[in-house]
Amino acid sequence: MTSNPLNSSNGDDTPKDPLTEMLQNLMGGKGMENFDPAELARAAGLPNDPNLLAQMFSQVQAMMSAPSEGPVNWTLAHDNARRVAAGGSDPSVTTQQSREVDEALRLAELWLDPVTDLPSTGLIGRAWSRAEWVEATLPTWKRLTEPVANSIANALSAAMTEQMPEEMKSMMGGASSMLQNMGGAIFGMQLGQAIGALSADVVSSTDIGVPLADLEMALLPTNVASFGEGLSLPENDIRLFLAVREAAHARLFVQVPWLRGHLLGAIEAYARGIHIDTSRIEELARDLDPGNPEGIQEALSQGVFMPQRTPAQEQALEKLETALALVEGWVDELTAAATENVLPSAAALRETVRRRRATGGPAEHAFASLVGLELRPRRLRDAATLWAALKEERGIEGRDAIWHHPDLLPTAEDLDDPRGFSARRKLAEASDSEVDDALQKLLSGGFDDSPTDTTEESDGGLPGSGGNNPEEDGGGDTRPAR
Repeated sequence: MTSNPLNSSNGDDTPKDPLTEMLQNLMGGKGMENFDPAELARAAGLPNDPNLLAQMFSQVQAMMSAPSEGPVNWTLAHDNARRVAAGGSDPSVTTQQSREVDEALRLAELWLDPVTDLPSTGLIGRAWSRAEWVEATLPTWKRLTEPVANSIANALSAAMTEQMPEEMKSMMGGASSMLQNMGGAIFGMQLGQAIGALSADVVSSTDIGVPLADLEMALLPTNVASFGEGLSLPENDIRLFLAVREAAHARLFVQVPWLRGHLLGAIEAYARGIHIDTSRIEELARDLDPGNPEGIQEALSQGVFMPQRTPAQEQALEKLETALALVEGWVDELTAAATENVLPSAAALRETVRRRRATGGPAEHAFASLVGLELRPRRLRDAATLWAALKEERGIEGRDAIWHHPDLLPTAEDLDDPRGFSARRKLAEASDSEVDDALQKLLSGGFDDSPTDTTEESDGGLPGSGGNNPEEDGGGDTRPAR
């Protein structure tokens, strides 16, 4: 069952399986006093800091002994995300930084006014630390990841129970909730670590293209400075360019009220369709080696529980990627138009952001592996080309009118051929118009009117048409018309 040599304890020469020993120490007669926090810490990817671990696991032990709050321990996810966010360099926002961010976002709003028909939001610009970003976005992360997180936590708990030796099951007694909570605790810490790591990458509240914090417009000064490292560009230019992107995102999500729910709904629909590979979880539980608990962390981080996507999942993913690309393409196009004449470095910054959004960073990849969900706009450039073409054909007002209703949004086919969007839309609108005209004619009784020269051979009438004149109806033939 494990590569480790079997152990003996308490002078008993009978070898014991390491998993059995760990579970006995954790839930058997020895209670919690022999529980080694370092084992669970390594499984969740926590640092080996004795003081920090002692503080954390005093809380973890209480949580695992208490009634479960659900399949995933979200309290632990929150605490771990905050810990990871603060583990690097996360100084509090200074008064000067707040003033610089506020001024940059105010100026960004002014630059956007001439290039879009959507009005300004009136939101107050915020400067956030990484910890503040975690607090503001965690509720949305929970909403987006809960379907997958619950599935993994439940499957892990069930597999650990199934693989438990029979003699251990009889020892569980009232401590069964402890094992039930273990999967949720492990996954909660791992998810918190992924979100905390993302807090070191993002530069704004909408940096990943999703409105994680509703009705907010914010930059993270520490991360903005990190973004500019190595670019050899003025710090103020970088801050202004990113401020324009943030203001464009905020304007879109505020002035198009249905868009946030549409986008988050597409993500939730995709996540709900993910089916966990329970056979891999059972294999992990069967081969769990307490001497090497990093196996759990590695399995989670590599996404080994995620099976191949089904055709339905591929369709859901295409819809999600199209929606993300349309948002990012619109923001990309507006940002370029708003900054091209005022920021000399705008073109270079645009290309840098495009590459960054298309490839994603290490933290984003880790999060995607953990929950089976990528939030990268793979078709950003195609979407930007589409919005540029619509501006040429319809003007700013006509381009932005596309956001009036979700049924008007371009499709993946339109991203394949941006220049042909208008022709396809006119054809569809013409077809719809013909159907509407026919329906209106039917409802008004137009199809009941028959010409006065209707003959017996005519097939154009409905049953009963022309029946008021027997002589015109072939001598009173009462056969129903075809």
